[in-house]
Amino acid sequence: MFSKKSDEILIWIQNACKMQNISELQSYVEGISSDLDAVKNAIQYDYNNGLAEGSVTKIKLIKRVMYGRNSFQLLRAKVLLHELLYDKIN
Repeated sequence: MFSKKSDEILIWIQNACKMQNISELQSYVEGISSDLDAVKNAIQYDYNNGLAEGSVTKIKLIKRVMYGRNSFQLLRAKVLLHELLYDKIN
């Protein structure tokens, strides 16, 4: 993975398939094999969606805290206020 050689994943999968006695590894290999193009791209490129996932997680946390109590306008205000305060701190 760290060498960025995405073609070597096939060799790793073949070696992992030989280890029949580890069911967790077999399940993992099946998952990787089902979407091999995405796995190769993840190894080859440095791009990820961590920033977007972090923002979504933050919004879900705020929403969960205020569940059933307030409106969308208040949720929006809280998210924007958090962003404003976060920018000032950092």
